[in-house]
Amino acid sequence: MALWYLGRATGICAIVLLTLSVLLGVLVNRKVRIPGFVGFAVTSIHRNVALLVVVLLGFHIGSSIIDPYAAIHWMDAVVPFVSSYRPFWLGLGAFAFDLLIAITITSLLRARIGARTWRTVHWAAYALWPLAFCHGLFAGDDLRSGVLLGLDIVCLLVVAGAVAFRVLDSSTVAPRHQRAQALLDSERGRLISTPHRQPRRPGR
Repeated sequence: MALWYLGRATGICAIVLLTLSVLLGVLVNRKVRIPGFVGFAVTSIHRNVALLVVVLLGFHIGSSIIDPYAAIHWMDAVVPFVSSYRPFWLGLGAFAFDLLIAITITSLLRARIGARTWRTVHWAAYALWPLAFCHGLFAGDDLRSGVLLGLDIVCLLVVAGAVAFRVLDSSTVAPRHQRAQALLDSERGRLISTPHRQPRRPGR
């Protein structure tokens, strides 16, 4: 029974921290300043929260595999839709876990693989969260009632608000090449408008 509670508790904590990670990722991407935190501190918190999610999922998956009541094989945790127990909903969890591992590995190797490849893989985080959310909500029965259901609703509203902010804020910002061109034009105009002083001759 202790393994069952451990699996449920770590799963719940993982979805809460994953929600926080998505929110922090949006704030970092849009360069939103949080009072009391400098920019690199928010980025560091985002990274550490994501790594903590990986650790919690390790306990969540491990306890579920060891627990004889759950009857889940290790392959069910990494290969989607092969489980005999609620294969679709458990498969969503396996798919989410695979995406999280890919995001984590590419984040750790960002300096080697380049920012473009890292950013492409990192976009999977927006698919990862709903997969993990649906897995937690429907793979078991305890998250669909009471306080835990309220917690799920809060997480859903937080992520929906963060994604809406990300989309709306992106629509008001000019593309990167336009911003770069505007910066060059502004700098060129400043140089043209600045009067050039003749160098003073020695002795004057």
